[in-house]
Amino acid sequence: MNVNIQTVRFDADAGLVTYIRHKLQKLANFNDRIIQVNVFLKLDNVAHNIKDKIAEIRVHVPRHHFFVKSTSKSFESSFDDAFDSIVTLIKRKKEKQAA
Repeated sequence: MNVNIQTVRFDADAGLVTYIRHKLQKLANFNDRIIQVNVFLKLDNVAHNIKDKIAEIRVHVPRHHFFVKSTSKSFESSFDDAFDSIVTLIKRKKEKQAA
């Protein structure tokens, strides 16, 4: 599984990147054929003082692509929400294939 983490308009600290990589290793439990995972971390370009943090996850499995996007006030919670959604999508697709 190839993991690619990209940040837009900022540099992520090492703790955040380590946290994301650690969580993404769990994806192999749900589907062992994952080829690539792309994570995009963005700052929402809003006129407010506190900008929303956006986490997007794109997972490539042979013949399927999954994409989720989540927004909150911290990257960790945005990533956690997106991760939970992507796990649900992967599980649902695997159950359909088994049936």
